Amino acid sequence: MKVLARKNDHPVTKGTAVSDRETLLPVMVEDAGATASGPGIADRLASSMSLGLYSPGERLPTEIDLARQFGVAVATLRKALAVLRERGLVETRRGRSGGTFVVAAPFPTDDEVVTALVGTSVVDLRDLHDESVAIGSAVAKLAASRIPAAAVGGLLELADRLPRARSAQERAVADSRFHIELAVLAQSPRLLRSELRLQSEISALYWSDVVADADAPGLVHAEHVRVVEAVRDGDARAAERLMGEHVHRCAYLLIDAKIALGQDGGPDVPSTTRGRRP
Repeated sequence: MKVLARKNDHPVTKGTAVSDRETLLPVMVEDAGATASGPGIADRLASSMSLGLYSPGERLPTEIDLARQFGVAVATLRKALAVLRERGLVETRRGRSGGTFVVAAPFPTDDEVVTALVGTSVVDLRDLHDESVAIGSAVAKLAASRIPAAAVGGLLELADRLPRARSAQERAVADSRFHIELAVLAQSPRLLRSELRLQSEISALYWSDVVADADAPGLVHAEHVRVVEAVRDGDARAAERLMGEHVHRCAYLLIDAKIALGQDGGPDVPSTTRGRRP
């Protein structure tokens, strides 16, 4: 396999294929299913913003196009946009150059993160951990077996965005996009839908100041790079193990944060996870 040396000393395969929203949005729309109501569509669009598929300043597709994508009437789509306007996420401008524009991407405040953790039991957080490990490990294993050689460089480029991110929200987007791209490369639509849902549910919580610390960007970046190296080498077993360990560590930090708040909300977690980061 032909590789290139980069300034940061990562041996990578030439190529920068990175999935864009034209690839990912149809999956999110397909997964909308029973949520194809005004508020449900608003949640899907908000998730696409939180994952960086739409950035502040960008114009959304026309109402007709969005309604067609979600398979709903224009009136239903307008209800969704009204919900987003009420949340302060979009604004509608009139005139020839008008339309609906993203003005802010959703990201929870520390108080909202605390409320979410206090309101979620340890049992539910542990179940979320189990699902995240299962999905992440399967994604990495399949990606190592199926990734096109030209896509490895793009995957590493996504990994390298994390240490350059300047805010918690940017770090959450960079982290999510890496995991989502890996799911795209696994070539399993079902796993991709699951990864999109998990990232929209977990990433902002993990990167909030309530959970993540100053060492998190460097540590997560190093773990991502090791996964990329295993995927590049076609080592499915190593990719599966490394991703499982990475997701396990990150997901259990949510439980640690909840315990630190003094709100167990369920049975004790194993003593091996209390008081330290696994």
